[in-house]
Amino acid sequence: MSVAAAVIDVGWVNGLAAIRSLGRAGIRVLAVDHRPSALGFRSRYAERFLCPDPRAYETRFVAFVRALGEVVVFPTHDDSLNVLAQYLDDLPVLAPFPAWDLLEGVQSKRTQLEQAAQLGIDTPHTRYPSTADEARTAAEEIGLPVLVKPEHPVGFKHRFRRQAFRCDSLDDVATAFTNAEEFAPMVQQLVPGGDDTLYTVGSYLDRDGRALGIFCGRKLLQTPPGIGTCRVGEAVWVQEVVDDALRLLGGFGYHGLSQVEFKRDPRDGRYKLMEINARLWQWHGLATACGVDLPRIAYEDLTGATPADAKMNGHGKRWAITLLPGERPLPQRPPYVDAVFALDDAKPGLVHLARVARRALP
Repeated sequence: MSVAAAVIDVGWVNGLAAIRSLGRAGIRVLAVDHRPSALGFRSRYAERFLCPDPRAYETRFVAFVRALGEVVVFPTHDDSLNVLAQYLDDLPVLAPFPAWDLLEGVQSKRTQLEQAAQLGIDTPHTRYPSTADEARTAAEEIGLPVLVKPEHPVGFKHRFRRQAFRCDSLDDVATAFTNAEEFAPMVQQLVPGGDDTLYTVGSYLDRDGRALGIFCGRKLLQTPPGIGTCRVGEAVWVQEVVDDALRLLGGFGYHGLSQVEFKRDPRDGRYKLMEINARLWQWHGLATACGVDLPRIAYEDLTGATPADAKMNGHGKRWAITLLPGERPLPQRPPYVDAVFALDDAKPGLVHLARVARRALP
């Protein structure tokens, strides 16, 4: 019997895209989430498994995953990723990410920036203050506006429902630092430019560090604009960005799935590191549509198969969340991939449409 794939955290389009990618390849897919309303539970390509919340019930969550047996795990959010990595040596799973002794450094936003600087990869000017007064001084030195963002983002995102605080005054900086103090906040230069200057390199590296699949693209629109998640993305190959991403991952000795994000600074034309995510990212479905099916590549490599050569095609192809509650519809010019609606897997789209419609009612 072939090894099943367990996609963990399937509440939104990241998990749904992984389910569809693996299911369309004929792989048995277990959709795992602690929320009964998870969108991925509606997919025809997956079996539903309701699990304990990994943040609230870590030990029970680990026991649940252990009971699944030998599966390839695909956590789509850092909550479950970090827990699984810490217990990886005690679990019978196959994982497209390293154990915690390596992953811990990759998950630190400060360590990411320091590693990039050692390799000569451009980064935004960043300071690591210990007090609110030091944060004010750092902002004065860097120049306003700045971002106050956490070294450890998981708890920060749950607390504040955002990725960073934009600060336009020194008082804003001091307040943001004080509010986020437990998450080791950094003060970072706000690189100018719109959402369409954010570039992503998604890849899968085997245990020898060889890239078996590489995708490159950029965001066109985020929700909310400026500091948000991708609403519309576009496939575009930028060799400089790809080279820097692979060099950075190699510097960590990383293997597995990842997204490395850069922002093009219009003042000097250079690409500056924003972050590494050691997992599939929200719009990885576009990579699959462009011939780089990262979940399938990872699954085949981890189960001993030889993945077929994957070369990115579809330059200019777009991905979009066409409908979002409270937002205007954003249909794109063909060819584009909708994040939710699919002819061969209609139920998630219908459920999502009903949710959007309910929110629109007075």
